[in-house]
Amino acid sequence: MLQATGISKSYNKLEILKGVDIHVSTGEIVTITGPSGAGKSTLLHIIGTLDKADKGEVLINKISINKLSSKRLSIFRNQYIGFIFQFHHLLPEFTALENVCIPAFIAGKNEKQAGVRALELLKMLGLEHRAQHKPSELSGGEQQRVAIARALINQPAVVMADEPSGNLDTANAQSLHELFFELREKTGQTFIIVTHNEDLAQMADRKILMRDGKIVTE
Repeated sequence: MLQATGISKSYNKLEILKGVDIHVSTGEIVTITGPSGAGKSTLLHIIGTLDKADKGEVLINKISINKLSSKRLSIFRNQYIGFIFQFHHLLPEFTALENVCIPAFIAGKNEKQAGVRALELLKMLGLEHRAQHKPSELSGGEQQRVAIARALINQPAVVMADEPSGNLDTANAQSLHELFFELREKTGQTFIIVTHNEDLAQMADRKILMRDGKIVTE
């Protein structure tokens, strides 16, 4: 489903990634771990189309993202990739339901279509009763679940998460980790997760360890 080969990246002559190869199959939950500065987030941003590699190729659903124009890449990202970050990045002036709908609106879905799908996701995540609440009225765990619903609304081929539980307490982090696996069972969703959380890393189908810009073990 996703295949990246020979991914290299430098910033101001500092080599961050050194020819990384990674493949992920449909329905897999893969974690990427390693010490700070290992290149984990940089790799995630490149395979998630948020950054460009200096060298190498990324294929998602057999489409080479290297060959897409900026406009086509934005459309591709919206259709095929969902993102979850450590900080939820919800828009404070909108309700939970409206925040979830935003990627669907960008994809051209009308308000009714987007609203129905968003409410289905919030219900699946146990947040239907919080749909009309704004982020400031939600707990940290609830905000992150809204962010997950937002990532899922366009039925992406893959969800990429960068330290998704890093801002949560232990109980909410554990609940979030279990949720990823429940979603995989219900929807067959593929997840690639950068994490320092060893419990989550060990739960995954496959754990990738990075060090000094390279993958050292799988």
